[in-house]
Amino acid sequence: MSWIFLGGVALLAILAVVQSLRRLPKAQQMRLLRWLLGGIAALVAVALLVARRIDIAIFAAAAAFSILRRGRLGPFSLDAPTPHEGNSSKVRSRFFSMELDHDSGKVEGWVLSGQFTGRDLMDLDAEETRALIAEVDWDPDSLSLLESWLDANRAGWREYFAEEDAGQAEPADPVAEAYAVLGLSPGASDEEIRAAHRELMKAVHPDHGGSSYLASKINEARDRLLRH
Repeated sequence: MSWIFLGGVALLAILAVVQSLRRLPKAQQMRLLRWLLGGIAALVAVALLVARRIDIAIFAAAAAFSILRRGRLGPFSLDAPTPHEGNSSKVRSRFFSMELDHDSGKVEGWVLSGQFTGRDLMDLDAEETRALIAEVDWDPDSLSLLESWLDANRAGWREYFAEEDAGQAEPADPVAEAYAVLGLSPGASDEEIRAAHRELMKAVHPDHGGSSYLASKINEARDRLLRH
C-alpha cells in the first residue's frame, strides 16, 4: 500500500503549494503549477515502478509527459494565459482615424486633415459637424466613417439636421410646435406641461436607450412653453 501513501503525500504537497501560488501573478502561477504537477507525476511514476505497480505507473508517466510536454492534463490546460489581443479595431481614411473598442462598443474618432485637423470628433459642435460633413462629402470612405461615428455617438443627428433645414426653409410658429411636440392643446397649464414632459422623457431619455434628438426637442418644447 506504499503507493497509496505516496499519493496522499503528493496530494498534501500539492495543496500546500497551491496556497503559496495564489500570491503570484496568474501567468506565473500557471507556469509553476505546470512544472510542479508534472514533476510530482513523474516522481509518482518512478515510485510506482520501484513498487512494481507497472500498470498504474504507466498512467502516472503518461500524465507527467502530457503535463510537461503539452501543458495539458486531459481537458485541463496548464499553459500560462496569454493577454487578450485585438480587443479594438482601427481604421483610417483620408480625413479620419477611427477606433472601435470591442468590449464596450465605444467608437472614437479623430480628424487627420482639413480645417479641423487634430480635433477629436467628440469635441465638435453641431455647426462644426455640419461643416465637416460638407468638407468630406466628396470622399465616400471618409463620409462613411463619419456617418458611422455619428450613428454611434450622436443618435438622431440626421433628424436633427433635417429639422434644422426644414425650419430654415419654412419658419413655423415655435409655440404651436412646442404644444404639438408635447401633445398638448394651446393654453395648457404649467403643471400639465411638466407632466407631459415627464411622461415623454421616460420613453425617449438617452440614458434608457432613447434618442438624444427627441429628448432635446422635448426639453426645448417644455422650456419654451414655460417661458411663454
